Amino acid sequence: MAFKGILADFSATQILNLINLAHKTGTLRVYNPVVTDEYITDGAGNKRKKVVPGEERVSIAFRDGKLILATMGAQDGHLANVLHKAGKLNAEQARVIRERGAKYSDKALALMLINANYVTKADVVRSIQRHTLDIVYDLMTWTQEPFVFEENVLPSTDRITVPIDLKNVIIEGTRRARKVKPLEEELPNLDMALKFPEAPGEKFRGIHLGVDEWHVVAFINPKNSMRQIAKACNMTDTEIRQVVYGLLQAGLVELVKPPGMKMPQPVAAGRRSPAHPSQTIKPSVVERLINKIKDM
Repeated sequence: MAFKGILADFSATQILNLINLAHKTGTLRVYNPVVTDEYITDGAGNKRKKVVPGEERVSIAFRDGKLILATMGAQDGHLANVLHKAGKLNAEQARVIRERGAKYSDKALALMLINANYVTKADVVRSIQRHTLDIVYDLMTWTQEPFVFEENVLPSTDRITVPIDLKNVIIEGTRRARKVKPLEEELPNLDMALKFPEAPGEKFRGIHLGVDEWHVVAFINPKNSMRQIAKACNMTDTEIRQVVYGLLQAGLVELVKPPGMKMPQPVAAGRRSPAHPSQTIKPSVVERLINKIKDM
């Protein structure tokens, strides 16, 4: 039995808390929101346009209430890319391993890399953990996406899973969400593109960029949206916003509208900011949700 809804009604933080409290095993799938012309009335009596699921945006697996794996639809979650993002492989090593290890599962590939002394077991575990947490922390800032929790549905046994206590994830994710909100206000639309200002060589002279900044700079082109750059760089929405915001503040890039861009249809009233610890839904609603999940 599936538990489903929309993040405009139940925040990701509340969903994670319910999964933790009920010690559930299964997969949470979150989808891109597609706004329809149909109107609905929510529990508070507010009228808004109906939102239905589009393409899958993230998939997050849990076992006995613990987070074990997260993947993002727009990203390539290949182990070589995860290790490259964590700084454990350089770009050329990651490319060669992707090409030569395409037929191997994550577990088999990890074992080969460890035996070849490319990485250690600890490197693999920490890199996957970081990749998983980055996706979940990003999810905790979303406010309108449809979701469904499918009980007892887990990823393939060939995938490497790392159990993570959800209580710590919820605390850290809530703290990060407060810091992300200003970035979302500055860069609300990731379908916008970037370009270099006139005489970019002058502006970049003497500038020391980090690895993530250089990855983004390599893809800056008025034809490439920030969303496309994030996908190419294996970044979450939050990560691309952090990098672009810094580049904008330094005057190294400018925002531009990509060719043929259509402005997204605005979401009607009912959207709210990420959940704050002091913002909770009514106890009766929480109790019903907990009971519903426990009965699944």
